[in-house]
Amino acid sequence: MNKEIKKIAVFTSGGDAPGMNAAVRAVVRTATYHGLDVYRIQRGYSGMIDGHIEPIGTKDVGNIIHRGGTILKTSRSEEFRTKEGRKIAYEKLSALGIDACIAIGGNGTFTGAEIFTNEHNIPFVGIPGTIDNDLYGTDNTIGFDTSINTAIEAVDRIRDTADSHDRLFFIEVMGRHAGFIALATGIGSGAETIIVPESKTSEEEIIATLKKGVERKKLFSVIIVAEGSPIGGAHKIAEKVSAVIGKDKTRVAVIGHLQRGGAPSAVDRMLASRLGYGAVNALLAGQSNVMVGIQDRNIVYIPFHDAINKKKPLSQDILDMSVILSQ
Repeated sequence: MNKEIKKIAVFTSGGDAPGMNAAVRAVVRTATYHGLDVYRIQRGYSGMIDGHIEPIGTKDVGNIIHRGGTILKTSRSEEFRTKEGRKIAYEKLSALGIDACIAIGGNGTFTGAEIFTNEHNIPFVGIPGTIDNDLYGTDNTIGFDTSINTAIEAVDRIRDTADSHDRLFFIEVMGRHAGFIALATGIGSGAETIIVPESKTSEEEIIATLKKGVERKKLFSVIIVAEGSPIGGAHKIAEKVSAVIGKDKTRVAVIGHLQRGGAPSAVDRMLASRLGYGAVNALLAGQSNVMVGIQDRNIVYIPFHDAINKKKPLSQDILDMSVILSQ
């Protein structure tokens, strides 16, 4: 990229994640420090097309680091998926003289950014903001730590009820395509079984594990299920298992969107701040079509193509550990 960066825009897109506001704050303050003009785009790509773009300064991002959600709002845009929609978005950015954009979001956000950059030659840098932690090239994504803390707190409360009534609880957490949330929640809460999209746990294996628990005089159990489980969600699995062990002892809880909300953890605030800072520095260094990530505590830059298309593996070692610790 040869063009000097003078004006940048920042936006959030896709699902919200705790810590997005901390990232916005870091982008605005780092860019302002370097003498750049900063604009905010409201409601992601939809706002870009509709022209909901306005200046944002350091005062505008005061007192937001602790807030969940995103002050920039977010959405998913079908119009931006079209070449005509992207052309309108380009015209809106060009009219304001915006030289580059920082996109905070996940896989879909970066897919749109890569296509847009290739068509219109406006540099984009991505910040990984998704609770699923499933983006290749970064150890953690913004929102993941907060989401598992929220889930573990909920499971701890459910465990009290399970213990009091000698019940088996199937607890469903988010994770349509990846089991990072389920695995961390299960280990952190001491679950007896963790069911993730990456493994092929069967109902028979679950029943066998429960029977072993009964032999050890274990009167209650907690099973964590990722929503993208290959054998179905918590309700479906519970129905099959309860046919064997009895419906009166089986309960289901779906934590759902509780995991998205709430104040970001200290870990997510720090991560978001580093990534926002790194994103501005990437643009100033001439980077484009890359995601800022953290590997072994160091900032790295991953091409959008890799972040989008390469699969981030779930650690087999941690999976194996979870089975041993649940015995």
